[in-house]
Amino acid sequence: MTQVQVKEEKNKGLQRTFTISVPETEVQTAVTKRLQEIGKKAKIQGFRPGKAPMELLRQRFGGEAQGDVLDRLINETVETALTERKLRPAVQPKVEDVKFGEGKGLSFKLDVEILPEIEAMDFAKLSFEKQVADVAEKTVDEAIQRIAKSMRKAEAITGKRAAKTGDVAVIDYDGTVDGVAHPGMKGEDHALELGSNSFIVGFEEQVVGMKAGDKKDIKVTFPAEYHAAHLSGKDAVFAVMLKEIREHKPVEITDELGKEIGFPSLEKLRERISSDIANNYAQISRVVLKRELMDELAKKHKFELPSGMVEAEFTAIWSQVEKEKAAGKLDPEEAKKSEKDLKSDYHDIAERRVRLGLLLAHVSEANKIEVTPVELRNAMMAEARRYPGQEKAVFEYYTKTRGAVEQLRAPILEEKVVDFILEKAKITEKKIDAEKLLKMPEAMD
Repeated sequence: MTQVQVKEEKNKGLQRTFTISVPETEVQTAVTKRLQEIGKKAKIQGFRPGKAPMELLRQRFGGEAQGDVLDRLINETVETALTERKLRPAVQPKVEDVKFGEGKGLSFKLDVEILPEIEAMDFAKLSFEKQVADVAEKTVDEAIQRIAKSMRKAEAITGKRAAKTGDVAVIDYDGTVDGVAHPGMKGEDHALELGSNSFIVGFEEQVVGMKAGDKKDIKVTFPAEYHAAHLSGKDAVFAVMLKEIREHKPVEITDELGKEIGFPSLEKLRERISSDIANNYAQISRVVLKRELMDELAKKHKFELPSGMVEAEFTAIWSQVEKEKAAGKLDPEEAKKSEKDLKSDYHDIAERRVRLGLLLAHVSEANKIEVTPVELRNAMMAEARRYPGQEKAVFEYYTKTRGAVEQLRAPILEEKVVDFILEKAKITEKKIDAEKLLKMPEAMD
Protein backbone atom coordinates (compact mmCIF):
# COMPACT_ATOMS: atom_id res chain seq x y z
CA MET A 1 0.00 0.00 0.00
CA THR A 2 2.61 2.46 -1.05
CA GLN A 3 -0.01 5.02 -2.12
CA VAL A 4 -1.77 5.20 1.25
CA GLN A 5 -1.59 8.66 2.79
CA VAL A 6 -1.46 9.07 6.56
CA LYS A 7 -1.73 12.60 7.90
CA GLU A 8 -1.29 13.32 11.60
CA GLU A 9 -4.01 15.71 12.80
CA LYS A 10 -3.41 15.58 16.56
CA ASN A 11 -0.43 14.77 18.76
CA LYS A 12 -1.15 15.72 22.36
CA GLY A 13 -0.12 13.68 25.36
CA LEU A 14 -1.20 10.11 24.69
CA GLN A 15 -3.80 11.11 22.09
CA ARG A 16 -3.12 10.73 18.38
CA THR A 17 -5.49 11.45 15.49
CA PHE A 18 -4.76 10.58 11.86
CA THR A 19 -6.57 11.04 8.56
CA ILE A 20 -5.93 8.02 6.36
CA SER A 21 -6.65 7.96 2.61
CA VAL A 22 -6.44 5.08 0.14
CA PRO A 23 -6.67 6.14 -3.55
CA GLU A 24 -9.48 4.95 -5.81
CA THR A 25 -7.15 2.94 -8.05
CA GLU A 26 -5.94 0.83 -5.13
CA VAL A 27 -9.47 0.36 -3.83
CA GLN A 28 -10.77 -0.80 -7.22
CA THR A 29 -7.82 -3.12 -7.67
CA ALA A 30 -8.62 -4.69 -4.30
CA VAL A 31 -12.34 -4.98 -5.17
CA THR A 32 -11.54 -6.63 -8.52
CA LYS A 33 -9.20 -9.09 -6.84
CA ARG A 34 -11.86 -9.96 -4.29
CA LEU A 35 -14.48 -10.48 -7.03
CA GLN A 36 -12.08 -12.85 -8.76
CA GLU A 37 -11.73 -14.82 -5.53
CA ILE A 38 -15.52 -14.96 -5.16
CA GLY A 39 -15.93 -15.95 -8.82
CA LYS A 40 -13.70 -19.02 -8.39
CA LYS A 41 -16.24 -20.54 -5.98
CA ALA A 42 -19.52 -18.91 -7.00
CA LYS A 43 -22.13 -21.09 -8.70
CA ILE A 44 -23.67 -19.06 -11.53
CA GLN A 45 -26.02 -20.74 -13.98
CA GLY A 46 -24.47 -21.07 -17.43
CA PHE A 47 -20.88 -20.57 -16.27
CA ARG A 48 -18.28 -22.87 -14.82
CA PRO A 49 -16.66 -21.69 -11.54
CA GLY A 50 -14.08 -19.03 -12.37
CA LYS A 51 -15.41 -18.36 -15.87
CA ALA A 52 -18.19 -15.83 -15.16
CA PRO A 53 -17.51 -12.34 -16.69
CA MET A 54 -16.37 -9.61 -14.33
CA GLU A 55 -19.40 -7.40 -15.07
CA LEU A 56 -21.75 -10.17 -13.96
CA LEU A 57 -19.70 -10.71 -10.85
CA ARG A 58 -19.88 -6.99 -10.07
CA GLN A 59 -23.68 -7.05 -10.46
CA ARG A 60 -24.12 -10.11 -8.27
CA PHE A 61 -21.38 -9.69 -5.64
CA GLY A 62 -20.23 -6.07 -5.87
CA GLY A 63 -21.70 -5.10 -2.49
CA GLU A 64 -20.21 -8.13 -0.74
CA ALA A 65 -16.79 -7.52 -2.29
CA GLN A 66 -16.79 -3.84 -1.32
CA GLY A 67 -17.72 -4.73 2.27
CA ASP A 68 -14.90 -7.28 2.49
CA VAL A 69 -12.40 -4.85 1.00
CA LEU A 70 -13.54 -2.04 3.31
CA ASP A 71 -12.88 -4.16 6.44
CA ARG A 72 -9.54 -5.46 5.16
CA LEU A 73 -8.21 -2.10 3.97
CA ILE A 74 -9.14 -0.37 7.22
CA ASN A 75 -7.51 -3.10 9.34
CA GLU A 76 -4.38 -3.21 7.21
CA THR A 77 -3.91 0.56 6.99
CA VAL A 78 -4.48 1.02 10.72
CA GLU A 79 -1.95 -1.70 11.56
CA THR A 80 0.58 -0.26 9.11
CA ALA A 81 0.15 3.30 10.39
CA LEU A 82 0.67 2.21 14.00
CA THR A 83 3.58 -0.12 13.22
CA GLU A 84 5.48 2.42 11.13
CA ARG A 85 5.20 4.98 13.93
CA LYS A 86 5.92 2.40 16.66
CA LEU A 87 2.71 3.29 18.46
CA ARG A 88 1.18 0.84 20.96
CA PRO A 89 -2.55 1.41 21.52
CA ALA A 90 -3.72 1.42 25.14
CA VAL A 91 -7.28 0.58 24.08
CA GLN A 92 -8.96 -0.38 20.82
CA PRO A 93 -8.37 2.44 18.27
CA LYS A 94 -11.49 4.23 17.02
CA VAL A 95 -12.23 4.44 13.30
CA GLU A 96 -14.67 7.24 12.43
CA ASP A 97 -15.95 9.34 9.52
CA VAL A 98 -15.46 6.53 6.97
CA LYS A 99 -15.92 7.59 3.33
CA PHE A 100 -15.94 4.75 0.84
CA GLY A 101 -17.43 4.58 -2.61
CA GLU A 102 -16.81 4.39 -6.30
CA GLY A 103 -14.80 7.36 -7.51
CA LYS A 104 -13.91 8.39 -3.94
CA GLY A 105 -11.48 5.75 -2.76
CA LEU A 106 -11.36 5.22 0.99
CA SER A 107 -10.74 7.74 3.74
CA PHE A 108 -11.33 7.71 7.47
CA LYS A 109 -10.25 9.26 10.74
CA LEU A 110 -8.25 7.18 13.23
CA ASP A 111 -8.25 8.11 16.92
CA VAL A 112 -5.80 6.20 19.06
CA GLU A 113 -4.69 6.54 22.66
CA ILE A 114 -1.22 5.10 23.15
CA LEU A 115 0.56 3.54 26.08
CA PRO A 116 2.82 5.93 27.99
CA GLU A 117 6.59 5.75 28.12
CA ILE A 118 7.51 4.36 31.52
CA GLU A 119 10.84 4.66 33.26
CA ALA A 120 11.03 2.29 36.22
CA MET A 121 12.92 3.41 39.30
CA ASP A 122 15.99 1.67 40.65
CA PHE A 123 14.32 -1.01 42.77
CA ALA A 124 17.51 -1.42 44.84
CA LYS A 125 16.60 1.91 46.47
CA LEU A 126 13.43 0.41 47.93
CA SER A 127 13.54 -0.61 51.58
CA PHE A 128 10.94 -2.56 53.56
CA GLU A 129 10.47 -4.10 56.98
CA LYS A 130 8.83 -7.50 56.62
CA GLN A 131 6.56 -8.44 59.50
CA VAL A 132 7.05 -12.07 60.58
CA ALA A 133 5.74 -14.16 63.47
CA ASP A 134 6.81 -17.42 65.09
CA VAL A 135 4.37 -20.25 65.73
CA ALA A 136 3.82 -20.51 69.48
CA GLU A 137 3.47 -23.90 71.15
CA LYS A 138 0.28 -22.60 72.72
CA THR A 139 -1.20 -21.97 69.28
CA VAL A 140 -0.45 -25.56 68.23
CA ASP A 141 -1.91 -26.86 71.51
CA GLU A 142 -5.11 -24.90 70.93
CA ALA A 143 -5.41 -26.27 67.40
CA ILE A 144 -5.03 -29.84 68.66
CA GLN A 145 -7.61 -29.19 71.37
CA ARG A 146 -10.05 -27.97 68.71
CA ILE A 147 -9.44 -31.14 66.72
CA ALA A 148 -10.01 -33.25 69.82
CA LYS A 149 -13.20 -31.34 70.57
CA SER A 150 -14.52 -31.85 67.04
CA MET A 151 -13.99 -35.62 67.42
CA ARG A 152 -15.90 -35.96 70.66
CA LYS A 153 -18.82 -38.34 70.79
CA ALA A 154 -22.01 -37.54 72.64
CA GLU A 155 -23.45 -40.34 74.77
CA ALA A 156 -26.81 -40.44 76.49
CA ILE A 157 -26.61 -39.63 80.19
CA THR A 158 -28.05 -41.76 82.93
CA GLY A 159 -30.10 -40.11 85.63
CA LYS A 160 -32.48 -37.17 85.50
CA ARG A 161 -30.27 -34.10 85.58
CA ALA A 162 -31.27 -30.98 83.68
CA ALA A 163 -29.78 -30.04 80.33
CA LYS A 164 -26.88 -27.57 80.46
CA THR A 165 -24.86 -25.59 77.95
CA GLY A 166 -22.57 -27.95 76.04
CA ASP A 167 -25.00 -30.87 76.14
CA VAL A 168 -26.64 -32.31 73.05
CA ALA A 169 -30.42 -32.18 73.45
CA VAL A 170 -32.45 -34.57 71.32
CA ILE A 171 -35.74 -32.78 70.71
CA ASP A 172 -38.98 -32.83 68.78
CA TYR A 173 -40.24 -29.35 67.90
CA ASP A 174 -43.25 -27.88 66.12
CA GLY A 175 -43.36 -24.15 65.49
CA THR A 176 -46.03 -21.65 64.47
CA VAL A 177 -46.26 -17.94 63.69
CA ASP A 178 -49.58 -16.39 64.72
CA GLY A 179 -50.89 -19.94 65.08
CA VAL A 180 -49.94 -20.88 61.51
CA ALA A 181 -47.38 -23.60 60.73
CA HIS A 182 -44.73 -22.98 58.08
CA PRO A 183 -42.34 -25.30 56.22
CA GLY A 184 -39.08 -25.89 58.08
CA MET A 185 -40.52 -25.19 61.54
CA LYS A 186 -41.08 -28.83 62.50
CA GLY A 187 -38.58 -31.57 63.31
CA GLU A 188 -38.19 -34.88 65.13
CA ASP A 189 -35.21 -36.40 66.94
CA HIS A 190 -33.14 -33.33 66.20
CA ALA A 191 -29.75 -33.35 67.97
CA LEU A 192 -29.13 -29.77 69.09
CA GLU A 193 -25.88 -28.81 70.80
CA LEU A 194 -26.80 -26.23 73.42
CA GLY A 195 -24.60 -23.17 73.10
CA SER A 196 -23.79 -23.74 69.43
CA ASN A 197 -26.11 -20.86 68.38
CA SER A 198 -27.33 -22.94 65.46
CA PHE A 199 -30.99 -22.18 66.17
CA ILE A 200 -32.84 -18.85 66.39
CA VAL A 201 -31.40 -16.55 69.04
CA GLY A 202 -32.92 -17.37 72.44
CA PHE A 203 -34.07 -20.89 71.56
CA GLU A 204 -31.17 -22.90 73.00
CA GLU A 205 -31.07 -20.89 76.23
CA GLN A 206 -34.68 -21.90 76.93
CA VAL A 207 -33.88 -25.60 76.46
CA VAL A 208 -31.22 -25.33 79.17
CA GLY A 209 -32.78 -26.50 82.44
CA MET A 210 -35.22 -28.94 80.84
CA LYS A 211 -35.06 -32.65 81.72
CA ALA A 212 -35.67 -35.69 79.53
CA GLY A 213 -39.43 -36.03 79.04
CA ASP A 214 -40.16 -32.33 79.66
CA LYS A 215 -42.39 -30.34 77.32
CA LYS A 216 -42.19 -26.59 76.92
CA ASP A 217 -43.42 -23.77 74.67
CA ILE A 218 -40.39 -21.75 73.58
CA LYS A 219 -41.02 -18.21 72.36
CA VAL A 220 -38.52 -16.55 70.02
CA THR A 221 -38.40 -13.84 67.36
CA PHE A 222 -37.00 -14.45 63.88
CA PRO A 223 -34.19 -11.99 63.07
CA ALA A 224 -35.01 -9.06 60.81
CA GLU A 225 -32.51 -10.28 58.21
CA TYR A 226 -33.83 -13.87 58.22
CA HIS A 227 -33.42 -15.59 54.85
CA ALA A 228 -37.15 -16.37 54.59
CA ALA A 229 -38.73 -12.94 54.10
CA HIS A 230 -42.20 -14.07 55.21
CA LEU A 231 -40.78 -14.99 58.65
CA SER A 232 -38.26 -12.18 59.19
CA GLY A 233 -38.96 -10.19 62.33
CA LYS A 234 -41.96 -12.40 63.26
CA ASP A 235 -42.67 -13.80 66.74
CA ALA A 236 -42.85 -17.60 66.85
CA VAL A 237 -43.82 -20.29 69.35
CA PHE A 238 -42.20 -23.74 69.30
CA ALA A 239 -43.76 -26.66 71.16
CA VAL A 240 -40.66 -28.59 72.28
CA MET A 241 -40.26 -32.03 73.84
CA LEU A 242 -36.85 -32.97 75.22
CA LYS A 243 -36.45 -36.69 74.53
CA GLU A 244 -32.84 -37.30 75.55
CA ILE A 245 -29.77 -35.51 76.90
CA ARG A 246 -26.37 -36.50 75.61
CA GLU A 247 -23.05 -35.54 77.13
CA HIS A 248 -19.79 -35.17 75.23
CA LYS A 249 -17.05 -37.56 76.28
CA PRO A 250 -13.60 -35.95 76.09
CA VAL A 251 -11.05 -37.29 73.59
CA GLU A 252 -7.64 -37.94 75.05
CA ILE A 253 -4.79 -36.13 73.35
CA THR A 254 -2.45 -39.03 72.67
CA ASP A 255 -0.81 -40.79 69.75
CA GLU A 256 -4.17 -42.45 69.13
CA LEU A 257 -5.65 -39.06 68.22
CA GLY A 258 -2.93 -38.54 65.61
CA LYS A 259 -3.44 -42.03 64.19
CA GLU A 260 -7.20 -41.56 63.98
CA ILE A 261 -6.75 -38.68 61.53
CA GLY A 262 -3.95 -40.23 59.49
CA PHE A 263 -0.70 -39.41 61.31
CA PRO A 264 1.70 -41.99 62.81
CA SER A 265 1.92 -40.12 66.11
CA LEU A 266 0.79 -37.05 68.00
CA GLU A 267 4.18 -35.44 67.38
CA LYS A 268 3.77 -35.78 63.60
CA LEU A 269 0.33 -34.21 63.89
CA ARG A 270 1.87 -31.33 65.84
CA GLU A 271 4.54 -30.88 63.15
CA ARG A 272 1.92 -30.74 60.42
CA ILE A 273 -0.24 -28.22 62.30
CA SER A 274 2.81 -26.06 63.08
CA SER A 275 3.84 -26.15 59.41
CA ASP A 276 0.33 -25.19 58.24
CA ILE A 277 0.16 -22.28 60.70
CA ALA A 278 3.65 -21.12 59.66
CA ASN A 279 2.58 -21.17 56.01
CA ASN A 280 -0.49 -19.12 56.87
CA TYR A 281 1.66 -16.57 58.69
CA ALA A 282 4.02 -16.44 55.70
CA GLN A 283 1.14 -15.80 53.31
CA ILE A 284 -0.19 -12.97 55.47
CA SER A 285 3.31 -11.52 55.79
CA ARG A 286 3.59 -11.64 52.00
CA VAL A 287 0.21 -9.90 51.54
CA VAL A 288 1.25 -7.09 53.88
CA LEU A 289 4.66 -6.70 52.23
CA LYS A 290 3.14 -6.69 48.74
CA ARG A 291 0.64 -4.00 49.74
CA GLU A 292 3.46 -1.83 51.09
CA LEU A 293 5.43 -2.41 47.88
CA MET A 294 2.46 -1.41 45.71
CA ASP A 295 1.92 1.74 47.77
CA GLU A 296 5.55 2.70 47.30
CA LEU A 297 5.57 1.95 43.57
CA ALA A 298 2.42 4.03 43.07
CA LYS A 299 4.04 6.97 44.90
CA LYS A 300 7.33 6.84 43.03
CA HIS A 301 6.03 6.42 39.47
CA LYS A 302 4.16 9.31 37.93
CA PHE A 303 3.25 9.12 34.25
CA GLU A 304 0.24 10.04 32.14
CA LEU A 305 -2.46 7.40 32.19
CA PRO A 306 -4.56 6.39 29.17
CA SER A 307 -8.00 7.78 29.94
CA GLY A 308 -9.67 4.90 28.11
CA MET A 309 -8.04 2.34 30.40
CA VAL A 310 -8.89 4.35 33.52
CA GLU A 311 -12.53 4.76 32.50
CA ALA A 312 -12.88 1.07 31.67
CA GLU A 313 -11.44 0.13 35.07
CA PHE A 314 -13.65 2.68 36.86
CA THR A 315 -16.75 1.41 35.05
CA ALA A 316 -16.03 -2.15 36.18
CA ILE A 317 -15.45 -1.04 39.79
CA TRP A 318 -18.50 1.21 39.89
CA SER A 319 -20.73 -1.51 38.49
CA GLN A 320 -19.75 -3.72 41.43
CA VAL A 321 -20.30 -0.86 43.89
CA GLU A 322 -23.81 -0.30 42.55
CA LYS A 323 -24.61 -4.01 42.94
CA GLU A 324 -23.41 -3.96 46.55
CA LYS A 325 -25.37 -0.77 47.18
CA ALA A 326 -28.56 -2.27 45.74
CA ALA A 327 -28.10 -5.37 47.90
CA GLY A 328 -27.48 -3.27 51.02
CA LYS A 329 -23.95 -4.63 51.37
CA LEU A 330 -22.05 -1.38 50.94
CA ASP A 331 -19.55 -0.62 53.71
CA PRO A 332 -21.27 1.59 56.34
CA GLU A 333 -18.60 4.30 56.05
CA GLU A 334 -18.99 4.40 52.26
CA ALA A 335 -22.77 4.39 52.50
CA LYS A 336 -22.53 7.73 54.34
CA LYS A 337 -20.74 9.41 51.42
CA SER A 338 -22.40 11.25 48.56
CA GLU A 339 -22.33 9.60 45.16
CA LYS A 340 -19.99 12.35 43.93
CA ASP A 341 -17.45 11.68 46.70
CA LEU A 342 -17.79 7.93 46.30
CA LYS A 343 -17.15 8.15 42.55
CA SER A 344 -14.13 10.35 43.19
CA ASP A 345 -12.70 7.79 45.62
CA TYR A 346 -13.21 4.90 43.23
CA HIS A 347 -11.83 6.89 40.31
CA ASP A 348 -8.63 7.28 42.33
CA ILE A 349 -8.61 3.52 42.90
CA ALA A 350 -9.06 2.93 39.15
CA GLU A 351 -6.11 5.22 38.41
CA ARG A 352 -3.95 3.40 40.95
CA ARG A 353 -4.80 0.00 39.45
CA VAL A 354 -4.05 1.17 35.91
CA ARG A 355 -0.80 2.83 36.97
CA LEU A 356 0.43 -0.27 38.79
CA GLY A 357 -0.77 -2.58 36.03
CA LEU A 358 1.13 -0.64 33.37
CA LEU A 359 4.25 -0.46 35.55
CA LEU A 360 4.27 -4.19 36.30
CA ALA A 361 3.67 -4.96 32.61
CA HIS A 362 6.61 -2.70 31.71
CA VAL A 363 8.88 -4.43 34.25
CA SER A 364 7.75 -7.82 32.94
CA GLU A 365 8.48 -6.90 29.32
CA ALA A 366 11.76 -5.10 30.04
CA ASN A 367 13.11 -8.03 32.04
CA LYS A 368 11.60 -10.82 29.95
CA ILE A 369 9.58 -12.18 32.86
CA GLU A 370 7.09 -14.72 31.54
CA VAL A 371 4.71 -17.39 32.75
CA THR A 372 5.95 -20.82 31.68
CA PRO A 373 3.69 -23.53 30.23
CA VAL A 374 4.44 -25.65 33.32
CA GLU A 375 3.28 -22.85 35.64
CA LEU A 376 0.08 -22.44 33.64
CA ARG A 377 -0.56 -26.17 33.65
CA ASN A 378 -0.01 -26.35 37.41
CA ALA A 379 -2.42 -23.45 37.92
CA MET A 380 -5.01 -25.18 35.76
CA MET A 381 -4.61 -28.43 37.74
CA ALA A 382 -4.93 -26.54 41.02
CA GLU A 383 -8.15 -24.96 39.76
CA ALA A 384 -9.47 -28.34 38.62
CA ARG A 385 -8.82 -29.83 42.07
CA ARG A 386 -11.27 -27.30 43.49
CA TYR A 387 -14.09 -29.10 41.64
CA PRO A 388 -13.82 -32.86 42.38
CA GLY A 389 -15.50 -34.92 39.69
CA GLN A 390 -15.59 -32.00 37.25
CA GLU A 391 -11.89 -31.87 36.36
CA LYS A 392 -12.51 -32.55 32.67
CA ALA A 393 -15.05 -29.73 32.41
CA VAL A 394 -12.59 -27.33 34.07
CA PHE A 395 -9.81 -28.23 31.62
CA GLU A 396 -12.19 -27.84 28.68
CA TYR A 397 -13.25 -24.41 29.95
CA TYR A 398 -9.68 -23.13 30.08
CA THR A 399 -8.66 -24.67 26.75
CA LYS A 400 -11.74 -23.65 24.78
CA THR A 401 -12.94 -20.39 26.35
CA ARG A 402 -11.39 -17.25 24.92
CA GLY A 403 -9.54 -15.26 27.56
CA ALA A 404 -9.92 -17.95 30.23
CA VAL A 405 -6.23 -18.89 30.30
CA GLU A 406 -5.36 -15.21 30.72
CA GLN A 407 -7.36 -15.28 33.96
CA LEU A 408 -4.79 -17.77 35.24
CA ARG A 409 -1.75 -16.18 33.62
CA ALA A 410 -2.26 -12.60 34.91
CA PRO A 411 -2.03 -13.27 38.67
CA ILE A 412 0.92 -15.65 38.21
CA LEU A 413 2.81 -13.05 36.17
CA GLU A 414 2.02 -10.35 38.74
CA GLU A 415 3.47 -12.46 41.55
CA LYS A 416 6.61 -13.18 39.52
CA VAL A 417 7.15 -9.48 38.83
CA VAL A 418 6.59 -8.67 42.51
CA ASP A 419 9.18 -11.32 43.43
CA PHE A 420 11.61 -9.81 40.91
CA ILE A 421 11.26 -6.35 42.46
CA LEU A 422 11.46 -7.60 46.05
CA GLU A 423 14.65 -9.52 45.29
CA LYS A 424 16.28 -6.21 44.36
CA ALA A 425 14.87 -4.26 47.31
CA LYS A 426 16.39 -4.19 50.77
CA ILE A 427 14.23 -6.20 53.16
CA THR A 428 14.74 -6.68 56.86
CA GLU A 429 12.59 -8.88 59.06
CA LYS A 430 10.80 -7.70 62.17
CA LYS A 431 9.38 -10.23 64.60
CA ILE A 432 5.92 -9.33 65.85
CA ASP A 433 3.18 -11.04 67.80
CA ALA A 434 1.16 -13.48 65.68
CA GLU A 435 -2.13 -11.92 66.78
CA LYS A 436 -0.96 -8.54 65.50
CA LEU A 437 0.15 -10.06 62.19
CA LEU A 438 -3.23 -11.72 61.68
CA LYS A 439 -4.99 -8.37 62.06
CA MET A 440 -2.75 -6.44 59.69
CA PRO A 441 -4.51 -7.24 56.33
CA GLU A 442 -7.86 -6.08 57.76
CA ALA A 443 -6.28 -2.91 59.16
CA MET A 444 -4.81 -2.08 55.71
CA ASP A 445 -8.17 -2.18 53.92
